[in-house]
Amino acid sequence: MNLIVPIREETGRARPTGKRLPKRELPLDQILMGDCIAEMAKLPDRSVDMIFADPPYNLQLGGDLFRPEGGRVDAVDDAWDKFDSLAVYDDFTREWLAEARRILKDDGTIWVIGSYHNIYRVGSLLQDADFWILNDIVWRKSNPMPNFRGTRFTNAHETLIWCAKDEKARYTFNYRAMKALNDDLQMRSDWVLPICSGSERLKGDDGNKAHPTQKPESLLYRILLACTKPGDVVLDPFFGTGTTGAVARRLGRKWIGIERERAYVKVARERIDSTLPLDESAMTTVPDKRSQPRVAFGLLVESGMIEPGTLVTDSKRRWTAKVGADGSLSCEGKTGSIHKIGATLQGAPSCNGWTFWHVEVDGALQPLDTLRQRHLADLA
Repeated sequence: MNLIVPIREETGRARPTGKRLPKRELPLDQILMGDCIAEMAKLPDRSVDMIFADPPYNLQLGGDLFRPEGGRVDAVDDAWDKFDSLAVYDDFTREWLAEARRILKDDGTIWVIGSYHNIYRVGSLLQDADFWILNDIVWRKSNPMPNFRGTRFTNAHETLIWCAKDEKARYTFNYRAMKALNDDLQMRSDWVLPICSGSERLKGDDGNKAHPTQKPESLLYRILLACTKPGDVVLDPFFGTGTTGAVARRLGRKWIGIERERAYVKVARERIDSTLPLDESAMTTVPDKRSQPRVAFGLLVESGMIEPGTLVTDSKRRWTAKVGADGSLSCEGKTGSIHKIGATLQGAPSCNGWTFWHVEVDGALQPLDTLRQRHLADLA
C-alpha cells in the first residue's frame, strides 16, 4: 500500500515523503484538511483550470509591534508562517509549485500573492519551475495599516504574479469583461482595492480576527472574473477562511480548498455555506470576440440577412457602398471586403468593417456587427 508519511520538523510543518497515494476523483466544492503538498499529490494530473495561492509570507517578525497609544498590533505571528531559514522556505515553495504545475491544465493559469518578504523568492522559483509570467499585479491598498514605528514607508501594496504553464499556452483571459468592469477602459496592472475590514472581516469565537491575512472578496472576484469561466475548477492550496471558495461559489465556479488549520476550516465552511450564488443570468459577461466563431460577411448575404444591392454607410454618412452578391462592397470605383474598402476610403492601414459600416433599419443606423451577433445567436 502506498503511503505518505508526515514528518514533523521544527517548524511543525508536515512534509510528505515516499510514494504518492493513488489519485482520487476531484473533490469538488470541498475543503481538504491537511498539508497542501500531500493533498495536491492525491489530485489527478491536469485537472484544475486555475490556482490561486496565498502562501505563508515568512514575515520573520522580530518581536511584538505596538501602536503609539500602546495597543499591540495583531500581526502575523502564527506557527504556519514560521520557517527555520530561507532555504527551508525555498524548498517548501519548490515542492508545492511542482505539484501545482502537475495538476494545472495545460491552458490553465496560476496566481500567487505575496509581500516583499517572499514574493521575489516565489517569483524566481516560478520561473525555475518553467511557468511563464503573464503579468505582475500591484494590489494598492486604499486603506493600508500605518507604519507605527515611523522607520519605513507605509507598506501599502501586495504583489500578485499571474502565470501560464508555458509561453504558448492558450489561457483564458476575459479581456472585454475586465474592460467593462473598469468603465470601458483597459484594466491596468495596478488595482486599488480596500483591505478586508468591517463586516467582511471574519471573527473567531474570541472576537479577534479569524485569520491575520484574510483577503478581500473584491480581489478574488476580479481574478476569477478575469481568467475563469462558469464551471471551471479553481484550487486554493492555502485556503484560510475560504475567500476563494466563497467567491467561486458566487460566480458559478467549482472550487477545491486545502487547509491544515482546523480553526480556519471551521470558519471557511460556515462562510461558504452562507454564500448565495448569483443568478445564472447575472453571471453573463461581455463575450470575448476572440473566442467567438469566425463569421465572414458573405455568410450574412448567403443567409439572406443582407440582400445583394443593399446600401451600407459609415456612421457619419460620408461614404455609401453597395453590397455585392459575393459579400464584397463597391464604392467610388473600388471593390473589396468590408474591411479593405473601409480602410481604403479612410486612408488607414486597417479597418474593422463590422463596426465601421452601418445599415439603416427603421430610419436608424445599425452597425453590421449587430447583424453578425444575431447570426451567432441563431447558431447557438
